[in-house]
Amino acid sequence: MLLTFFRHGSNGLLALAIASIVVWSPLGGPALPLAWVAAGALLFYLSEYSWHRFAFHAPPSPWGWMRKLQHRLHYDHHVEPSRLDLLFLPWWFLLPNLAGTAALVWLVLGAALVAPVLLGVMLAILHYEWVHYVAHIPYSPRTRFGRWMKQYHLRHHFISEKLWFGVSNPTLDVLYRTYREPKGVEKSATVRKLYS
Repeated sequence: MLLTFFRHGSNGLLALAIASIVVWSPLGGPALPLAWVAAGALLFYLSEYSWHRFAFHAPPSPWGWMRKLQHRLHYDHHVEPSRLDLLFLPWWFLLPNLAGTAALVWLVLGAALVAPVLLGVMLAILHYEWVHYVAHIPYSPRTRFGRWMKQYHLRHHFISEKLWFGVSNPTLDVLYRTYREPKGVEKSATVRKLYS
């Protein structure tokens, strides 16, 4: 299960980048202030909801090349939710976003904070990918909360694509009112086929 996780998408690259920052830091590089690592993780968790709801669920683009990206990044994942090659963020999407995040941190906070903030972002992305992976494979998490999170995400795929956008946590769903108890939600006719 773990080997499969690291073979797909950007997960192996993320793990390598995380290990590089952690190993490099104690060997003479800047210390990793945990508050900035936590700030990086929070930055990702806040952006996770926005990317999912507003970018990945955006209406189809008028440009064919952009529609292909939309299908690969999310539309096709709704059509075939258990296909692992459609589950994870591809490196060609993740690397430019990490580079942009690093540049923004450098400009706003300075070069010394790039490594800790980026480490937090990457740890949060890896957590997100793991929770997403566990939600879509035939595996029952050991904890009650893990089982609840799995069911929480699967509601987005099998009940309504207009609700439950938080993959790794429900916080912003509650804030933006896209959280509902599943019993009161009518099944969407387009939950598997976005914009059809």
